[in-house]
Amino acid sequence: MPAPAATAASPPGIAGWLADRVADLGELAIGWVASIGDVVLFALRTLGWIVARRQRREVLLPSFYQIGVMSLPVVALTGLFIGMVLAVQSYAQFKSLGLETRLGSVINLSLVRELGPVLAATMLAGRVGSAMAAELGTMRVTEQIDALESMGANPIYYLVVPRFLGCLVLIPSLTVMADFMGVLGGYLYSHLVLGIDYHHYWENSRAYVDAFDFLMGISKSFFFGAAIALVSCHHGFHCAPGAEGVGRAATNAFVHSFVLILVLDLFLGIGLNHLHDFIHPDGPRRLL
Repeated sequence: MPAPAATAASPPGIAGWLADRVADLGELAIGWVASIGDVVLFALRTLGWIVARRQRREVLLPSFYQIGVMSLPVVALTGLFIGMVLAVQSYAQFKSLGLETRLGSVINLSLVRELGPVLAATMLAGRVGSAMAAELGTMRVTEQIDALESMGANPIYYLVVPRFLGCLVLIPSLTVMADFMGVLGGYLYSHLVLGIDYHHYWENSRAYVDAFDFLMGISKSFFFGAAIALVSCHHGFHCAPGAEGVGRAATNAFVHSFVLILVLDLFLGIGLNHLHDFIHPDGPRRLL
């Protein structure tokens, strides 16, 4: 009896398996490109409404209060303990080199350049970004955004622009608060617990931390705030139906914002370090 001919249901060979994997990768790449393009168009529409029409004070102030004032306690508490943690983790290494009086320089330099802006942005993404995505997602699910559009009002102008301006304008203040509390926490632990002389602590901090380092952290915070607002509002606007969709939008808003904060921190840090080398061609400051 002759063997049955191969049918379409037969297991694919290696070539078929590779073709499926390539197709999956292509579909994934197309999805990423489409998502990035969608976010870029969303950002351009938001910036266009900022330029085209003035915002009303009664619309901006509630967003500013929720984003800035309500975030101060968690940012301040986080900065305070991060300063103490830096003192705890750095003291043993510096003491082994006989440089414990230089502890203030590394703590304060790390805070104002990196940890202050990144921690303030992370707290903002966790507290404000997720809330914005959940709020806008709920409005999408309950068709409130569609109702705004049916009445001739642009939802981006009324819902996104105030939140974007709140994150953009107030995150530098939160960064300053994180820097201040971190510096204070590091000093209190170093002086009161570790017994480091306060004069040498502050003198070394003044010698190795300059205005450029502080402005470097502040300049990063503007990009972090803009990224948090755009990513969170975009996820809220494109929320899937149901309670599960709202929860997924809030989770994705924080995760994607946090990853984007780290990516921006890397490239901004590289660029600003090159700028610092251009301004100060004598090279970096040394602790020895």
